[in-house]
This record gives sequence, structure tokens and C-alpha cells, in this order.
Amino acid sequence: MAKDIGIDLGTANVLIYVEGKGIVLNEPSVVAVDAKSDRILAVGLEAYQMVGRTPGNIRAIRPLRDGVISDFDVTEAMLTYFINKLNVKGFLSKPNIMICAPTNITEIERKAIIQAAEKSGGAKVFLEYEPKVAAVGAGLDIFKATGNMVIDMGGGTSDIAVLSLGDIVASDSIRVAGDKMNSEIVGYIKRHHSLVIGERTAETIKIQIGTAIQQANPATMEVRGRDAYDGMPRSIEINANEVEEALHDTLAQIVSAAHGVLAQLPPELASDIVDRGIMLTGGGSLLKGMDELVSEALQVPVVISEAPLDNVAQGAGELLEHMNSKKKHLN
Repeated sequence: MAKDIGIDLGTANVLIYVEGKGIVLNEPSVVAVDAKSDRILAVGLEAYQMVGRTPGNIRAIRPLRDGVISDFDVTEAMLTYFINKLNVKGFLSKPNIMICAPTNITEIERKAIIQAAEKSGGAKVFLEYEPKVAAVGAGLDIFKATGNMVIDMGGGTSDIAVLSLGDIVASDSIRVAGDKMNSEIVGYIKRHHSLVIGERTAETIKIQIGTAIQQANPATMEVRGRDAYDGMPRSIEINANEVEEALHDTLAQIVSAAHGVLAQLPPELASDIVDRGIMLTGGGSLLKGMDELVSEALQVPVVISEAPLDNVAQGAGELLEHMNSKKKHLN
């Protein structure tokens, strides 16, 4: 028998949950392609290590942008590679797949995600919205008649939703998240230090010393790159407060979107959120002080989920298992 799988098809990483085993795969959403022959050379971690370091004939492609598919064929090849690697297919059967998407995707984008999952080896493919799935993966009981609010900050999108009775009551999805933060750091360092750095270096800076609020004793870090004027290698020292400056406007957009979702709520649900707080998930929630920033701006308690990077894949798997157990009860 094929084992059902839940997939977090993220802009930055693909995570896969296998029924009965939990999360068994977590690799970057990157594919290395030979530009001359279009042959795929590497997928996932191996391809990510080539980013910014490839000769002219090899392209490192990220086939998802802003949470949706930007290159269909490469996405399909990447998913097929990952699913085959897991060996989840039965002798004559294919796995059912639960896959996730941002809340504001178009019908065309929606069909593209489902089609990519079907072509990569899925029997039935179910599409569910990311914040709902992230809430389940973070351990929230979304099926009760109480309001739960989640902010899921991924690589391409930040998805914000309030859930009650198993469904989304109010939501927003903005294409402002981890990737945008990286490009803001790249831009800041070029403007203020005349140093050109790559996206991978920017991501390392964000992870190591990134902060959402100004620090009294900011951490520092040495950053190497290429001088913007003479093109020579050079290194500088930057501190965490500079990173906060670089990210300030991006983070303000996420907080503003959350404020907009809260403003749409009926009074009873709004009071639930004041009482129960907001759950932060996704890689962006790991930014130092992010919970403090959101809590201060919205005047509600904020908690970070225990495993923010795993919530979407975990939730997708749990929802599939929930659907399967319901079917068994009905039969």
C-alpha cells in the first residue's frame, strides 16, 4: 500500500510528511539545470550549495516565487525526485497528497500546484491553505467554535488567518517574507557599506544576527563580499541594529497586514484573539524579537510555535490522516 504524504511546497524549502513516519524530508527548493541541454544536474541541498557559485552553463533555479510555481516543469521534476527518493509508492498504488498554498492564489496558480503534484506521482491531490495547515501543525484546535489566529511567515509569503470551526474566517496573504528580508539586507549593505553580497550571505546574516527590534548591545558579524566600486574582495563588520534598520519596513508591512485581518473580525472572535493570542509559525518567526514586535504593535499576546519550520508539513499530514479516519468511520 502507498503511504499518504503531506507536502509543504515552500519558496525556500520543501518538507514532506509521510503517514506513520512524520517529517522525513526537508530540502531547499532549488534545482540545478544544464543551460545547454536543459538536463537536471542536482536537486535540493546539492543544488542549493551551487547557488551563486555556478559556471555559466549551469543555472541554479528556484522554481517557486512568492509561494507559487514560476517554473512548472522544474517544479514537477523537483517533486518527482523527492517523492521517488522517499519510496512511498506501493506496488500498484500511488500516495494521496495534501499540498499547501497561500490564501490569495489565483485559480490558475491553484491548478498548477495540483497538476504538479499529480504528475509527480500523486493519486488524489488535496490542496489546503497554508495558515490553516500551519495552525493544525502548531497544535491549535481549529475545529472548535473559538477563534485562533496564526501568522505564517515563509520564504515567499506571509499568510495571516483567523480560524474557527475548522475554517478560515478572515485572512490575508502578502508576498513579503523571508526572501524579501534577504534582498533588503543585500540592498542595505550595498547602500551603506558599498559592498556587494549574495542572497545566501544575506540569509546567513539574518539567521545569525537578525533582529526585529533595536538591541541595547547588538551582536556583530564579519561579512565578506565584493567592493561595489573596484570589484575587489573586502570584508566589513555589521551589527544587529543595522539588520533591524534594513528589515524595518518589511516587518512593518507584515504587522500592518495582521492588523488588517484583526480589523475584519466579529467582536466575539476578536475577544478570543485578545484572550488566546496569536501563534507565529514559519521561518520568519525565528527572527529575534519578532514575537515582541507583533505583540507591542497589536496589543495581544504572541507565542512562537515549538517547531515553526515544520508546522505546515506536519499539519498537512495530520489533516490527511484526519480525513482518512473520518472516511473509515463513515464506511
